[in-house]
Amino acid sequence: MTTALVLLVIVPLAATVACVWLPLRAAQAATLASGLVSLGLVLTLLWAPGQSVEAGWLMVDPLSLVFLLAVGFLYPAVAAYSIGYLADEANAAAAAGPQAQADFERYARRFSLGLNAFAWAMLCAPAVNGLALLWVAIEVTTVISALLVAIDATDGATEAAWKYVLIASSGLGIGLLATVFMYYAGAQVLGQSYDLAFAPLLQHAAQLPATPVRLAFVLAVLGFGTKVGLFPVHTWLPDAHSEAPSPVSALLSGALLVVSFYAILRYLQVAQLTLGAQFPHDVLLIFGVASLALAALYLLDQRDLKRLLAYSSVEHMGILAIGVGFGAPMAAAGVLLHVLGHAAAKGNAFMGAGVLVRRFGTKDLHRLRGGLDALRWTGPLLLLAVLALSGMPPFALFRSEFQIVVGGFTTSAWAAAALVGLVVIAFAGLAGSITSVLFRPRVAADDQDEVAAMSRAGSGWMLAPVIAGVVVLIVLGVHPPAVLSDLLARGAAELTGGQ
Repeated sequence: MTTALVLLVIVPLAATVACVWLPLRAAQAATLASGLVSLGLVLTLLWAPGQSVEAGWLMVDPLSLVFLLAVGFLYPAVAAYSIGYLADEANAAAAAGPQAQADFERYARRFSLGLNAFAWAMLCAPAVNGLALLWVAIEVTTVISALLVAIDATDGATEAAWKYVLIASSGLGIGLLATVFMYYAGAQVLGQSYDLAFAPLLQHAAQLPATPVRLAFVLAVLGFGTKVGLFPVHTWLPDAHSEAPSPVSALLSGALLVVSFYAILRYLQVAQLTLGAQFPHDVLLIFGVASLALAALYLLDQRDLKRLLAYSSVEHMGILAIGVGFGAPMAAAGVLLHVLGHAAAKGNAFMGAGVLVRRFGTKDLHRLRGGLDALRWTGPLLLLAVLALSGMPPFALFRSEFQIVVGGFTTSAWAAAALVGLVVIAFAGLAGSITSVLFRPRVAADDQDEVAAMSRAGSGWMLAPVIAGVVVLIVLGVHPPAVLSDLLARGAAELTGGQ
């Protein structure tokens, strides 16, 4: 198991380096192979004794393994999707001449390199053992993802990437201050030579001074919450998700946001043992309800398809914060299941939206119509993804949200009631917009050439990962495997102090 953990951070890094000199097709194959191997390694860790493994500065326990599963699934899914996503551009470049083809191959190779590096950083974040290393890993994800947001080199993409860098870097500066305060608190008990590793910090958390731990937790929620997309530090997220290529948007929403949320959970574990549960839970409830309320209202009035899905991400991050804030074991288990379900559903939604935008040539929801007729495979799959994101049975997010709400009514009835009401509003906004895009008939009668082109949308490379995501959503919603249920229970116990 130790070997699997070490390989998990070596394989994507090796694929990143290989993409520097490999030809385009070989680079894409290496990216897909790296994603599949990484997923296999993460699944191998599920069968570790107690689902915990340590290897030097690496450590995986049930809590971090949940987030590794989310990243591990999306990595090969997006790698496969990207092959089909770039196929049209490759054909257009080949028809335009040698120079255009050479320019495209450089672009596509950079894309593969960035995709591997981004996945590597997101796999490292839950795998490192210590708050300082965790901050470094998340900072690396910021640099790489900003470059991927701007990779198309349009004015909108460049502006979104710059805004993202400014806001996320400011937030991570606050996160660094949280790390400093936590180090100061730990140094009072463990001495100045300790390295912010999780185990000794948790073991002596009850002896830590309360004030620096309180400050560290609030700063961590605000700082890392910038990357999560919590209100009021969410403003980079709609622009970045909207302007990034669709495969990058899928990774940003399905993986990066929850990996950043994982950092908050590590501070939460310490804060609960030092301060008691009430204060940290109240902080998360406030940020979560505010984020969910903002997202629900924005979802009611959106014109841009990808911005719509971006605000849906803010909604689900608010649900995660509220669920953890409830402090109930059932709600905590629901939160961890929600992490996995959201990764699959939001990955599917952005991949489906990518096909829709590519074929219609617009992200304007008022101009998108007839999606089911034009995209006979991608349209229904996008509809299933939106139904899953809306919390409809039998998908995973229905099960997870049900667990969160039931657990919430046992600890904070007002917040549970607010959660239900705001989720209903968000459902109306998201489902209403997407069903209009898919079911509203086309008004132009002379678009037969465009419709014929759109009917061919989605090669097997673009469809296979979305179908896999639907299968995952149904399995997690109907009957999660026993080993996964055990993982979620162990992770929930870590979050709630073993209740």
